Order: sequence, then C-alpha cells, then structure tokens
Amino acid sequence: MSRTRSPRSADYPHVEVGNHYAKDVVNGKIPACKWVRLACKRHLDNLEASKKAEYPYRFDPKAAEKWCRFLELLPHTKGEWARRGEKLKLEPWQCFKTICLFGWLRKQDGLRRFRKALILEPRKNAKSTWAAGVGLGMMSIDGDHGAEVYSGATTEKQAWEVFKPARLMAMKTPAFVQHYGVTVGAKNIHRLADGSKFEPLIGDPGDGASPSCAIVDEYHEHATDRMVDTMETGMGAREQPLLLIITTAGDNLSGPCFAAVQDAEKVLEGVVENDELFALIYTVDKEDDWSSDLALRKANPNYDVSVKGEFLRARQRDAKQNPRKLGVFKTKHLNMWVQARNAYFDIQKWQESANPKLKLEAFKGQSCRIGLDLASTIDIAAMELTFEHEGGYARFGRYYLPEATIELPENQHYRGWRDAPEQWITQTDGDMIDYVTIRDDILGLRDQGFLIDEIAFDPHQAHMMMAELRDEGFETIEVRPLVLNFSPAMKQMDGLIRSHKIAHNGDPVFTWMLSNVVAKADAKDNVYPRKDREQNKIDGPVAHMMCQARWMSAEAEGPSVYETRGILEIEV
Repeated sequence: MSRTRSPRSADYPHVEVGNHYAKDVVNGKIPACKWVRLACKRHLDNLEASKKAEYPYRFDPKAAEKWCRFLELLPHTKGEWARRGEKLKLEPWQCFKTICLFGWLRKQDGLRRFRKALILEPRKNAKSTWAAGVGLGMMSIDGDHGAEVYSGATTEKQAWEVFKPARLMAMKTPAFVQHYGVTVGAKNIHRLADGSKFEPLIGDPGDGASPSCAIVDEYHEHATDRMVDTMETGMGAREQPLLLIITTAGDNLSGPCFAAVQDAEKVLEGVVENDELFALIYTVDKEDDWSSDLALRKANPNYDVSVKGEFLRARQRDAKQNPRKLGVFKTKHLNMWVQARNAYFDIQKWQESANPKLKLEAFKGQSCRIGLDLASTIDIAAMELTFEHEGGYARFGRYYLPEATIELPENQHYRGWRDAPEQWITQTDGDMIDYVTIRDDILGLRDQGFLIDEIAFDPHQAHMMMAELRDEGFETIEVRPLVLNFSPAMKQMDGLIRSHKIAHNGDPVFTWMLSNVVAKADAKDNVYPRKDREQNKIDGPVAHMMCQARWMSAEAEGPSVYETRGILEIEV
C-alpha cells in the first residue's frame, strides 16, 4: 500500500484504477505471471459477458467503490507511514482484487458472487494489512446482522497476524468505533447491538459458530483442510459469506493448500468452472530465471512500495551464494512451491498417477507383498500392500495410531485423516499401538481372498506379532534398515514414480509421507530414506521400499527362493 495516488475524475476512481490495471496486465504493460494474467482476463471477459441478459452476474461499480473507500479510511499500524499517521492508499493491484471480490454480484438477488477467495502473495506485500481491513468491513459495511468474522490459523501467533492490525486500526479510528457502535477488547472486536464480532481463532470454530467471514492466513502451514471445511460448513446460514484464504507458497506439496492452488489454476485456465471462487496467484512463470530482476517484479506486486527492491535483491544475492537459503527465498519471496530440503521423490509426478477409482477389492485373488514399518509403540505404524499391475505396481496403505497420540493438539492432521469418509488412519485404543489390530487386519485380508506371498518387516519391531503371523502360515522376511537394502529399492521406486508406474488411489497420508522423504547420495551414490524433522513421518514409503526390495529380490533369485529360505537379511 502506498501513500499517494494520482487523482481520478471518474465517478468510481478505484474501479477505474482496478480495471486499468487488469488491462495493462493483459496487454503486457505490467509484468505478471500466467495466473495473474488469467485472473485479469477473466475479470475483463466477465465484464463483457455481463452485458448479455443470460449471464448470471453483474458488476456493481458502486459496491466495489464503497469497499475501496472504506479501506482507505483505515490507518497504517506500523512502519514509517503509521508513525506519520497516514491512512491506507490502495495500489492499482489492490484496487483490482478489491473491486473483483466485492463488485461482482448475482443478477438474481444482488448478493455477492464470490464466496471464496484464494490469494497468494509473497511476504511483505501487505496481505495481512489488506485482509485486516476486509475483516473490519465484513463486520460493519457488509451489513450482515450478527456478523461473525474470524482470523483463523494453526497457531495463536499466526491467528493474530491479521487480527492485531485490525484491532489497532479500530483503536486508531474513533469515527469507525462510534459510527458502528464497536467495542475494541483485548482479544476481540464486538458490537453489542447485534452480537457482531471479529476475533482470532486457533483450530476449528466451536459448535454453534456461524462465520460470515473467515480469514485463513498462511494456509500452506495447514496439514489438512479440516479448518477450511469446518468454516465453510458453518457458513451455510449466511446469505453472502466470504472465505478469504491468504498465503504464501510453501514446501508441503501434499497439503491442502497446494491442492487448492492446483484447483484454482484449473479454474483460471477455464478447465473447471467455479464462478464463486476468486483466485489471484502472484508468482513467476516456469521459464523465468529466479535470479532475475523480472522475477522479483512479477512475483511482488508491491515492489518498491511495502517491500523494497533493494531488500529483495539482497535476499536474492543471499540465495545465489548460499544454496541452503534458496528454498526459503523461492517460497517466501517468489511464491514458488518447492519440496522439502533435499526431497528425494517428485511429488507432482506422484500426484499425476493418482486414481481415486482404484480399489483394493479389485485385486482379490492376486499375489501381493506386504511391507510393515511398525515404528515405536506410540507412533504411527504403516502397512503397505503392493501388487504387480500393468507393467508396474499398484499400492495401497493402511496406517495405525493410538488414540492418545492422535488427540495431541499438534496432531490435527491425523484427526482429519481419521475422520475422513475414507478413514485413512485407523485409531487403536489407549496410549500404545495395538498390534493385535494390525495382525487381525492381515488375517482378514487373507480371508477376503488376497494372496499374500510374504510379509517384509524390520526385525527390531513387534517380534511377538511376527511370530504369530508365522504360526498362521505366513512367510515373514526381515529387511534390516541398511543402506544396502534400501538404496536399490529407493532408486527403483523413484524411477517408477517418474514413469507413472506405481498406481495408487491418491492416499493423502502416503503422499504427505512421501514428500517428507529426504536423501543425500554418499560417495558411492547410495541413498537411504531419512526425514528432516521428527514430525515429518516417512513410515509408509519405508514400508513400500521393503516391498520393492522383495520384488527385486524375487526377480533376481527366482521363485524357488520361497521354498528354501525363511528369515533372511536382504543384500540387494
């Protein structure tokens, strides 16, 4: 946000500025990435289409202008402009997103068109300041009786990133407080007359909450879409609610934010129709040189306003000189999605192979291998089933966690997967993994008609359960956690993923774990699966590598190996 803007003679100057910005982007006068160009083109095309009677939406310049003018009545809350007591001044790109979000209405009833917005901007581009103003507007000028506005995030600190400036704006604007009868409290802003409120929220809203506006900050940090889904579900009674997601890019390519970005890109490309989603994604194009000045200007719409070019160029130099800083620079300042440090597998290739229609039941009567990574008794345990399939393999996973671990505050993502319709995670009672549940699942698979050739496992884990399975007639094979065992299997798995030779059903738990696998080749080009942080679990991929090791061993040794060997250490 800037301090000055040239005066406009139009009745709706902010609308004129926003539309002019869109035209300049589409015409190439303003450097912008593909997604911003498509967002601008969408708006301009919709303006033309709205002239036809059958088009269901119209653009109301008065409604759009009202919102822009409201935002410019609010003060800056930090930095040099706040010190001088200056108010917000919308940049052209900020006018564009504001008029789009609040100017488009439904012809049928005059209610707002866009119910959901996904806006990606790099750091220091004033996204929290703008969102704070939107939050105040949603509890005041939007006119919703008993408005409930939430600034939601996974941590208290993040939830306050939007609410704190909103609170300060209200405190520094007595006219706003008086006109709307607002009381500014320590942890919320409320209006007694109708019960309207604006407050930070960590996790899900409570029972009975009915958000009229939910602002979700830094969505890339969310492991599941539980908060967003809960917010949307709670908005059902509102006439024109708004779910506003603002975020930078991140490194979790298996998380809900990256999935939401991919969905939004399809809408912008016209592949998928969703007239109620507004999407604006500031980043660079694939062919752009990340080390160029053009990349900085494309990705940072507030270049040399709230984020100084000198600052960005300094961060860019740091990234050139220190590879360890490259990932952070790309995600935070260019809005590029990157995998975890030294991430070994190509998650985008993996996701391209997903087929939700792939069902385990279709493989009854076929031979399979099971891999078990049983970890500790209080952590996640993974079971992998692999089948030969169409010149490659098909895999299915099952995951087990004790109730006490799932219910820990930091394990919201596990609860989301447990509660999903697919029940991706099986919860066992108590504080420790119930190996009986896993054993019974394996017995149940055999009873259902699956031909289990062998079960590969780490010999350091669950000796009693493996002995019981042997007593039941299963072939159990030790796969010790050695580089010699895992390096060939890991490399083969990588090649299969890149060539789309592992069919899967889109299992989000495995995808998340796969994105956590890091590896660094040693002097002999050997690799071994590791993780950056303890909370970045990799049990599913490790279990799958055990299966791959066994398939490779079977190819090398021939079928007679199963008749002559019991427990062994694999040296592939």
